Amino acid sequence: MRKIAFLTGIFILFSAQIIAQKSTFIIIRHAEKDTTIAGSTMMVSDPPLTRNGENRALEIVEKFKKYKVNQIYSTNYKRTKSTVFPLANSLNLNLTNYDPRKLELLKTELLLDSNKGKKYLIVGHSNTSPKLVNLLINENRFKDLSEDDYATYFIVTIKRNKTRVKVRKF
Repeated sequence: MRKIAFLTGIFILFSAQIIAQKSTFIIIRHAEKDTTIAGSTMMVSDPPLTRNGENRALEIVEKFKKYKVNQIYSTNYKRTKSTVFPLANSLNLNLTNYDPRKLELLKTELLLDSNKGKKYLIVGHSNTSPKLVNLLINENRFKDLSEDDYATYFIVTIKRNKTRVKVRKF
């Protein structure tokens, strides 16, 4: 009987810890991209970062290393991966690719019970980053970022089914 009571107590404590854990989602847009081919006015579909973008990627290391991120998600584009490679390398993390057309699926994965209490950094695009925030907070609150806005980022926290969002600038 004592064993059952002990195991029940452990289960209740473990369950309470899972419920009380705060999950943090840092959602950023990729850094500045270079959309031109030298000598051309044609847009490049999967552009690399500009020099400013490369510098911002290094700033991201200093800015977000303190959060001790557990996992980094990126779309499978040069600009998004290049934005977070320096941070991933500094934290010894691999990038997890996600499909920007399947944000509902990403939300479901991020909110699994096994992911509670973890810290994520998700890099996306001017349209997908605010959409993911809206999905996580269950509101249609944020619109697409302007094409020249590379500084805005979002921090969404979820604890005990309470969701908070902060909008920040680099």
